[in-house]
Amino acid sequence: MHIDFVGAAQTVTGSKHVIRTKHARVLLDCGLFQGRRRESNEHNQNLGVDPTSLDAVVLSHAHIDHSGALPLLVKQGYEGPIYTTPATRDLCTVMLEDAAMIQAADARYINKSIERDNADMDPVEPLYSVDDVVRLLGQMIAVPYHRTINIAPGIHISFHDAGHVLGSAVTAIDVDDEGKRKRIVFTGDLGRKHMPILRDPEVIDDAHVLVTESTYGDRLHKPIAAMEDDLADVLARTYKRGGKLIIPSFALERAQEVLYAIRALKKQGRMPKMPVYVDSPLTVKITDIFKLHPECYDTETRELIKSKDSPFEFENLVYVGDKEESKALDASNEPAVIISASGMCEAGRIVHHLKATIEDEKNTVCIVGYQAQHTLGRRIVERRRRVKIFGVERDLRAEVVVLNGFSAHADQKDLVEYATELKARGPLKHIAMVHGEPKAQDVLGAKLRGIGVDDVRAPGPGDSIEV
Repeated sequence: MHIDFVGAAQTVTGSKHVIRTKHARVLLDCGLFQGRRRESNEHNQNLGVDPTSLDAVVLSHAHIDHSGALPLLVKQGYEGPIYTTPATRDLCTVMLEDAAMIQAADARYINKSIERDNADMDPVEPLYSVDDVVRLLGQMIAVPYHRTINIAPGIHISFHDAGHVLGSAVTAIDVDDEGKRKRIVFTGDLGRKHMPILRDPEVIDDAHVLVTESTYGDRLHKPIAAMEDDLADVLARTYKRGGKLIIPSFALERAQEVLYAIRALKKQGRMPKMPVYVDSPLTVKITDIFKLHPECYDTETRELIKSKDSPFEFENLVYVGDKEESKALDASNEPAVIISASGMCEAGRIVHHLKATIEDEKNTVCIVGYQAQHTLGRRIVERRRRVKIFGVERDLRAEVVVLNGFSAHADQKDLVEYATELKARGPLKHIAMVHGEPKAQDVLGAKLRGIGVDDVRAPGPGDSIEV
């Protein structure tokens, strides 16, 4: 049995891994690569996997860097089943359709800018259409947590809560390889303990191989209480300057967590009198899907929903749908909070809000999620003096604040504890670190070897390990 590492290998985007036996090939995740526009387009057009060779696809969760290339896989000839949790299937319905629409809208905007302004960009073609997404949805099979099913000759899987985003799963993959059973545990993206809204990650028994994310393998997150304090300080400073607080946010989970924190600050009397705009039609749809899946909530959130005290509704919170309303936010001079997608600032309405606000020092850009290399979000985190938006260089004068406490990813302590618990429950012999950059993986690898697992590695693109 082999595991081939195609994407999210020594990087954090484009998750794709293939389990290969003599009898079957199974793809774990099929995400979009995010980074420099030209490089991303080349990576995404070339999936690195022959769609017609696959027996099954397993999807860990709905984030676009894990699910976003699935319509392209189908467009290029994959006709088999795609297994995921019920909540993830529901989320993919709106998220992948939105991704297709954003690609089409951005292509129109960029190509028009090239023609009108001679902008320094290559012409853009969408990777796939809404029709491709519809075909994909017909191939998705929803499997509840803890139910074991056969997905290919000699391969069974079961999903367990990853605690990362709604519907996210740690997957136990049982492979019968020439009469010997081996269990691979694939974390997808692993969540944190004691975070609001979702349950904690579940630990799985009898693992021989762990394929683990390593995004924050070299750092520790601040306590959750400090996260609210930091947000309160940023809100107060920005309000005092009469500015806007721009929060680029993943529509799934991060936006809901930020709203949860703002709602808590309002209840504590620590929220300035400024409106909060969620300028993302996708976030509105996703928040509605949250209400359909109480099986994913922790006890506290389930009780709030039962009491009709929704964590996603409060005074002066406005969900923006219309494009003209979105444009009006940039034209207004009033202090406000604007939460908008996409989280890495590479597409969607957030790019237009950044274009309108980053050159004014009274405003603040608040980064609440991981920013991959070569994305606009990473350049903002690095506080570059000038950043390019829609092909035009702009001065970055706005205050930049990074609140990693909002991250839904496990930090170094969480990742080491998870591997340690796995080792205590089974014959864990191999760990492959994926979905992380080399610096983080070097630090995390040393920690993981310290728990008594000798074979710890960070496979590169195209690498394969034999189990």
